[in-house]
This record gives sequence, C-alpha cells and structure tokens, in this order.
Amino acid sequence: MRRTKERLLIMQSLRLMMSSGVVRTADVDPAVLPRPWSPPAAAKPEPAKTPAVSRHVLRRALIGMVAGLVFWFAGSSMAEAVRVKDVATIEGVRENQLIGYGLVVGLDRTGDQVIGGQFTIQAMMSMLNKMGINLVIDPIQLLTRNIASVMVTAKLPPFVKPGMTLDAIVSSMANAKSLQGGTLLMTPLKAPNQQVFAVAQGPVSIGGFLGGTGGAGGATVTKNHQAAGVVPAGAIVEREVVVDIETWESVSVLLRHPDFTTAIRTAEAIDGTFGKGTAVPVNAGMVKATLPATFRGRVVEYIATMEGLDVSVDVAAKVVVNERTGTVVLGEHVRLSTCAISHGNLTISVKNTLNVSQPPAPVVGSTQGQTTVTPDVQTEVKEQESRLIVVDQTVTLGDVVRALNAVGVTPRDLVAILSALRAAGALQANLEIV
Repeated sequence: MRRTKERLLIMQSLRLMMSSGVVRTADVDPAVLPRPWSPPAAAKPEPAKTPAVSRHVLRRALIGMVAGLVFWFAGSSMAEAVRVKDVATIEGVRENQLIGYGLVVGLDRTGDQVIGGQFTIQAMMSMLNKMGINLVIDPIQLLTRNIASVMVTAKLPPFVKPGMTLDAIVSSMANAKSLQGGTLLMTPLKAPNQQVFAVAQGPVSIGGFLGGTGGAGGATVTKNHQAAGVVPAGAIVEREVVVDIETWESVSVLLRHPDFTTAIRTAEAIDGTFGKGTAVPVNAGMVKATLPATFRGRVVEYIATMEGLDVSVDVAAKVVVNERTGTVVLGEHVRLSTCAISHGNLTISVKNTLNVSQPPAPVVGSTQGQTTVTPDVQTEVKEQESRLIVVDQTVTLGDVVRALNAVGVTPRDLVAILSALRAAGALQANLEIV
C-alpha cells in the first residue's frame, strides 16, 4: 500500500510539471505519461531544437529530482505514522477478568502454617466433605504444611470458544514459603456476575526454586519469587462471551491516549479510504465509523482494513519524572524558553566515633576511676561550586537535551531543575511526577 501511494504521488507530480510546461517530452522519445491536454489546431513555427541527447538527459535528471523529492516527503510523513490498531481499540472487543479461590497441594512442607492459615483448613475440610470423606478429628491436625490457599486469576479474551485454554496466574494468600512442585486443584474461575467461564487445574510453574533446609546450621537458597506462579494453558474455557459483530452497522474506535488532533486525523484517514462522511470524531477518545454499503455483512474485513490505516499521532508536550529511581522521560514537543540555570549540591556528612576513657588508679585513697565512653562527633558540610548558565530558547528536543546536559547534573538533580523550570514558566510542557 505504501509503494502504491508513493507511485501515485510521483505520477501526479509529473503530470503537473508536464501540464505547466516545466518538463517537455522529446520527439525521439516515447511519451512518459498521456497528456491531459489536446494539441493546438493551428501549426506554430517550431522553435530551435536542442540536441535530442541533451533533452533526454535533462528530462531524466528532472524526473529523478522530482522522484527523490516525492520519496523524501512521503518517507518523512510516513515515518511518523502508525497503524490505527497500535493506538486504538474497537469498542465492545475487550478482555474480561476472571478470579477464583483454589488449593495447591503436593508441596514439600512449604505450605501454609497453623497460625495464619486457618481458612486453608476449612477449605480442605469442605473439599474432603464434598468427596464423601466426613472427618471427625480436630481440624488443626489436618494442616500438614503440604497445602496452600491461593487466588487464581485469568484474562478471558474476546471471541474465545469453549474448549480453548488460557494461562492461569496462581498467587499465595496465606504464609506459604514456596509453591514449588505444587499442583493446583480444580478451581472454577468466575466473572463479576458470579458465572463460571473457565476451570483451572494443573502443575504450578514458579520459574525459580527454593533450596536448603534453613534453620540452625542450615542454609537456604532462593531464586525468584516463590509465592506466585503460573499454570500454562491450565484454564479451560467453559462459556464464551458473545460478541455479535456481524449485526453492527457502525464501529467505534477508542483511542488509548485521547487527543482531539489524533481523533480528527483518524477520521480523515478512514474517510480517505472508505469515502467522505464515513467517520465522525465524537470526542477526543472516540471516532465513530459507519459501515459502507459495500461492507454490509463483512464487518471483519472492514475492521481489518481500518486497523491497517496509517495515522500520524499527535501528543501533548510532557515530561515524566520518577523521583524514586531518578528516571526522566521527555516527550517530542518539549521546549524551553530562554532562562538562566544555576544548580549546586549541598552535602552534610556526620561522623560519630566512640572513644573509651580509662583513667588511671589514684595514688592516694581507695577510690578507682570509672571507664566511660566518650563520643566524638565530626560534622562536615560541603557545597558544590556552580555557575550560572544561560539556556537559549530551544526549538527541537535535541536542543533541550543539549541544554540540560550543559548544566552537568545527574538525573536526580535534573528532577529538581525541571520542577524549578516549570515553576518559573520556562518549561513549555506538562510535568508529571510518578
């Protein structure tokens, strides 16, 4: 599709240049494109002809130049474009969350303990009673440390059918040390409406291990997180969520990051493919597209074609800062106004040394000196030397990066500088701290 658009742009450019007289065909060469005009009726005196070879070379050079410019403009515009399916979803086509309570058995004494795992005993007794085993013993005697209570979660994708399998996530609820080697017993997975849509069962994979005995004189080696795991393809779908898209007369495109400009561009891209007036931007996050008459009953083909369209996404200028890790992410449209920046670090170091004072025994008398501990506290304050740096107004993101690098600060210091720039009105972007 991209090559077809590029060829059309080249053909249109050549037609315009030939119709305006910028490019003329030589008599010895065949016509490159059909002329959109009709030749004049009256014969005119022929102008002085240049050699055919020169005209041929000139024509080839002009065609190459026009083609290069067209390819450059097309490439620069398409480089920023993304597919609709990468920035939007279809309303009504979504996942559904499932949850259930289950038991993991077969653990090597790494399951729930007596204190904190009382509901594990109740669940195990209830399970045994349903299997026809009526217990009359003290429930505390059933906790063998080889069983653990877990919550099982899964995501039910759209258009799944009964019999298909899903991955089930298993997470410990009580104080089990590890789920290594355990097997999840049959667990119904329900939706918020309390209807069972899948049933999970199978061995739990935790992607790590717990080795060693621990305790007095023992050592324990742990790799990765032990209290959660996954049962690959362990949930079997029992009921489907019906999504009857064949009866749809319109499709609503939901943008993952709502933006008015992106919504308008998405509607224009759909109109350019399926006809004027097909798509209407409802708001910043939704574009409603009506099915053309040629796609009635072929909603899948319509959605597939629409998701493959290229759209130039527009985002607001934003700076995202994570103070805990010192991470700073700058968006494409971030700009700085002319300002002066000076930043210096202040370091306070406190060192506490404990000295022992042991006075000698007195010469006269029986009273002896007492041993005391005398602390020696040393406080040191250092202030980093800094200079005032003038930052000119920036135009591109690269200018912003070079200007901030000229200050010569660490990422954590950059957080304070960006906050001060926004307070001064010199940062032309939204500052979001996470």
